[in-house]
Amino acid sequence: MIEVKNIHKEYGGFSVVDDLTFSIPQGHIFGFLGANGAGKTTTLKMLTGLLTPTSGEIKIKGGHPADTDTRKLIGFLPETPSFYEYLTGFEFLELCASLSLASTPSDEIKKLCNTTLKEMGLEDAKDRPIRTYSKGMRQRLGFAQAIVHDPEYIFLDEPLDGLDPLGRKSLKDLVKKKKREGKTIFFSSHILFDAEEICDEVGIIHHGKLLYFGPTQEFCNGKPLEERFVEMVEKQA
Repeated sequence: MIEVKNIHKEYGGFSVVDDLTFSIPQGHIFGFLGANGAGKTTTLKMLTGLLTPTSGEIKIKGGHPADTDTRKLIGFLPETPSFYEYLTGFEFLELCASLSLASTPSDEIKKLCNTTLKEMGLEDAKDRPIRTYSKGMRQRLGFAQAIVHDPEYIFLDEPLDGLDPLGRKSLKDLVKKKKREGKTIFFSSHILFDAEEICDEVGIIHHGKLLYFGPTQEFCNGKPLEERFVEMVEKQA
């Protein structure tokens, strides 16, 4: 379970995230929704141990996200993943896997990389330099590095941004597959149509404050998610 209790993040006296509290059950897809600048990425970085809250507490399966044992449970796809452009897809994924699975034999790591690249639909491109990859291929490779070590918790920051309809469908199918495998997925996005399709629960964040947390369909109440989102945010103006 992901547990967030009264977390707050300040920069120079300005609140970016303001008193967030929620919990996400194991095996669910949670959509963290908000406009650009709402505080989504800052929250994700605190959840994955890349930032420390100014105050409050975060627990991932009972552990602190910055602890080594907890980090082994986490996979993270940032909004704009960075790559070593001169490496091949396989070389990059092997490097990432070796960092997450330091005690695993090299032949086993190679096997895991090949299996993951096949799952991502990158098997035929694995020996090509990353500089030749399309936007969709880069997103799939970023997703691959987030799951190659078989984490229980997968954090995705705007994973569908900039993808064409086929690319979005492919990644949504992968997210749903991971849910069927029992993974917990934290899905941050401002593309509300996709979130409505795949998320069990949603949280609406606006100017750092959580306006809603709960089941997606309960929030929609018979309306499209985007319409309900706009209604709620406009009330805050």
